[in-house]
Amino acid sequence: MRRIKVHRGGRPYQPMSRQHKRALAWLLFGTLTFGAYYIWSARPIDPFAVSFESHQTYMNAEAGSSRLKSLQSYDWRQAPFINKIEPHIPLPSSRPKDLPRIQAESFSETNAQRRRREAQRVAVRDEFQRSWESYREYAWGQDELMPVHGGSKDTFGGWGATLVDSLDTLWIMGFNEYFYEAVEAVAAIDFGKSDLKTISVFETTIRYLGGLLSAYDLSHEPVLLEKAIQLGEMLYRAFDTTNNTPLNFLDIEDAKNTYRSEWPAETNMCFACIGSLTMEFTRLAQITAQPKYFDAVARVTMLLAESQNSTRIPGLWPTNINAAKAQFNQSRFYSLGALADSTYEYFPKMAALLGGLDPVYEQMYTNAAATIDKYMLFRPRVPDEKLGRDLLFCGDVHTPRPGDVRMDPDLQHLTCFIGGMFGLAGRLFENEYHVDLGAKLTKGCVYAYVAMPSGIMPEQLTMMPCPSRINCPWNQTLWQEAKMRICPGLYQAASETDSDTDTEGECNMIPGFPSIRDPRYLLRPEAIESVFILYRITGDRSYLEYAWNMFSAIRHASRTPYANGQIRDVTFDPSRASSRFDGMATREDNIEDKMESFWTAETLKYFYLVFSTSDMISLDEWVFNTEAHPFRRPKARRGGR
Repeated sequence: MRRIKVHRGGRPYQPMSRQHKRALAWLLFGTLTFGAYYIWSARPIDPFAVSFESHQTYMNAEAGSSRLKSLQSYDWRQAPFINKIEPHIPLPSSRPKDLPRIQAESFSETNAQRRRREAQRVAVRDEFQRSWESYREYAWGQDELMPVHGGSKDTFGGWGATLVDSLDTLWIMGFNEYFYEAVEAVAAIDFGKSDLKTISVFETTIRYLGGLLSAYDLSHEPVLLEKAIQLGEMLYRAFDTTNNTPLNFLDIEDAKNTYRSEWPAETNMCFACIGSLTMEFTRLAQITAQPKYFDAVARVTMLLAESQNSTRIPGLWPTNINAAKAQFNQSRFYSLGALADSTYEYFPKMAALLGGLDPVYEQMYTNAAATIDKYMLFRPRVPDEKLGRDLLFCGDVHTPRPGDVRMDPDLQHLTCFIGGMFGLAGRLFENEYHVDLGAKLTKGCVYAYVAMPSGIMPEQLTMMPCPSRINCPWNQTLWQEAKMRICPGLYQAASETDSDTDTEGECNMIPGFPSIRDPRYLLRPEAIESVFILYRITGDRSYLEYAWNMFSAIRHASRTPYANGQIRDVTFDPSRASSRFDGMATREDNIEDKMESFWTAETLKYFYLVFSTSDMISLDEWVFNTEAHPFRRPKARRGGR
């Protein structure tokens, strides 16, 4: 007799129907597919998407194992120093303060957002790798690669500016083999001689000394510190003047001469040249425990602090000064661009590097920031009034007579660092108003990128300033008048065709930008630097979109067969017949055969970091010099808030 299967409850067992089996199969398939997708989507597409601690372990596994020897034809520690100063101003010796947190507390993102960000970071690293491999093949050991023809040139001492300047970028991006290959090449650099008679003290300090110190801070490779000490000793001789203020240029052979004559201090030097050596010499003093390096720049800081409120515009210093007489009133022109920028940039950064132990840097920043806000910052008059509320720019100022301060709405790409400066200082000194200023200044530079036909901000331009930051409607009449002043010969033809954009050279005007004084883009980093800092301190993901649009535009416009070159005209459109430059008809014609070391040292590094996780060179643990070289901050009592 056939048995009937029953369930425990006594109900007869019935086999599944074909429909039930099909539904179960689809359910199983869906579950497996979802599981596979989940595992796949959770897997990073960037092989270097690991914690900073893991990255550090990977990059430093071989540090110091080879015991590379530093090759040097001359020991700069033996060079004469005539105008000695003793005793030295010591480094602050107290435990660093527990400074306020700089970075945002959270950077939340979905899996899709993470994958997009990682893909963007890989794209930046690929662009760097392309430039670096061309440098290795065609310009190894030279200062610069010529990106159009694949040649090389020496512009900064002939010691391999791109090589040294890019060391920390190689480390940060995870190019292990390239990094240690570069370290070996750096060990062979001879700072005892140069094909150039004189070297720029400022450029050599920020690019070479900054690059060596940063790479040592990251890798702990002993030979890098040995080279930094030799270079630091050479640059220290630049302070051997009658009043111990630094020289603009150092004659290397004369600096070795025991019987040389006394060097007079400079009677005309740029403000950045005297005030932008503080971070590098301070970090060298911290690492070596040699107070003389800090003493050299601390004396300059004292000079600046004493003079800050006695200039023609109290709170600011002019772009050119007389160091020999310690006079800061021989120029009537003030700027946060060329000749001045990094001195202001270093005020909050020095406060961080010294652990908040020297109040002079916060005080100088506070005084300068108030004056900058009062006289130099302006809201631009742009067609979109709503958008304009969130934009600020920094112009230049001059004083035609005592008490008369006039703002010139002339902008430089160099001044785009100021958004990051205000944002960083706002967090460090707990001033949310300055953070807001930093955001608006950064968005101003982003707007200047977006407004150009190429998507890239030019080197120098002029904007229409608003009389007020509160209310500023677009005024078409003012715009037409501005066009008439700039292009009187073409205004009538343009108006007859009812065209808002002129068609010839300088008169190819963009609404809101009455003049583009220098249409080039030199592969500069200042705008993406501020975007990076504002993203890290706010966590606002819109900065990631700004960064990607900027990177895409720069990559498209600057790519050459070998790397990336400077752009002649960011307003150039190959489909139009006219150009500021004769003979330009294609995108390739618009690229110069020049690629400064800051392309790989700064610009691509900041693009890479903005798409990295927040622990990759955290602003709460590191502080960047003006060449984007991160220096390790001293640890606070409780490790930071």
